[in-house]
Amino acid sequence: MIIENILWDLDGTITDPKFGIIRCIQYALEKFGKEIPPFEKLFWCIGPPLYESFPKLVPKASHEDVLTLVDLYRERFSDIGMYENEVYPGIPDLLSELQIKQKHYVATSKPHVFAKKILSHFNLSHYFSVVHGSELSGVRSDKGELIKFILENESLDPNKTIMIGDRKHDVIGAKKMGLKAIGITWGYGSADEHLEVGADFIFSTPQDLGKFLNPNN
Repeated sequence: MIIENILWDLDGTITDPKFGIIRCIQYALEKFGKEIPPFEKLFWCIGPPLYESFPKLVPKASHEDVLTLVDLYRERFSDIGMYENEVYPGIPDLLSELQIKQKHYVATSKPHVFAKKILSHFNLSHYFSVVHGSELSGVRSDKGELIKFILENESLDPNKTIMIGDRKHDVIGAKKMGLKAIGITWGYGSADEHLEVGADFIFSTPQDLGKFLNPNN
């Protein structure tokens, strides 16, 4: 396979957003008057869109309730939560190494306004041709819809484009649009999760991923 374009998930793939995301979810639930789950019980919320996670956390929530919870989450996230984050070791070196060979794009369910600020904060923006994410309204928070949008807007050939992500949503979205998918396990998804949804390749470290994407280095 000739790989000319790489789509990267953000949370759990490029950066570890654990503290920011979970603390903001706990903040939103507390403000909404709901019981706050323990920190370690919320790891599953890292990756899926908030519009999917909050209905599971508050099963009887109406659509309006979910919108309120998302707004409460963003109250804290926009000022504090997005920076309670860290870049995975080895990622900057990998991006620098691969930048010569392929074009790189961010494909995140996170709103692009936040994704751009996070990448700028960690001095990673220059590695990516474009940063794509959802709208604040939730439009394109589904990974398949987002990938479709990126392929069309960037005029990318699906046969020469691959998706990299740590959760099943990344693999499912890629498959839906005819892309090969790489599942990585240094984030919040397991090898079993990736295998169940048909990941083409699975890597456990940025170094192993780099050997695959740039075998001649």
